[in-house]
Amino acid sequence: MGALDAVSGRVAAGVTVTFRPSGSSMVPLIRSRQLVAVAPVDPSKVEVGDIVLARVAGTVYLHLVSAVDPARSRVQISNNRGHVNGWTSHDRVFGICTAVDGTTRKGAAGKSPAARDES
Repeated sequence: MGALDAVSGRVAAGVTVTFRPSGSSMVPLIRSRQLVAVAPVDPSKVEVGDIVLARVAGTVYLHLVSAVDPARSRVQISNNRGHVNGWTSHDRVFGICTAVDGTTRKGAAGKSPAARDES
């Protein structure tokens, strides 16, 4: 079980989680070890360009929504370097990135049900 698996479990339970993901697939939107905040999300409100915490083919990613298919209740997840991870159903979209290093992510407001902050 990876670090994002544990985070996804807490977010799915209704907690807004702050953590420092590692990797370069989301540069320049998120750089390795920057502090991010991820809140639970209503997947039906997710739009192209949102950064979400989602499980695709067994792996949890903090990646971009690159396409939305509302008729089939699914979204396509991609990194910020052109790689498409694949499609995933709404029930596997756990949260939305609301801030990076304290800067609010444009477009994230109003997509999260009431969440409690991690203590």
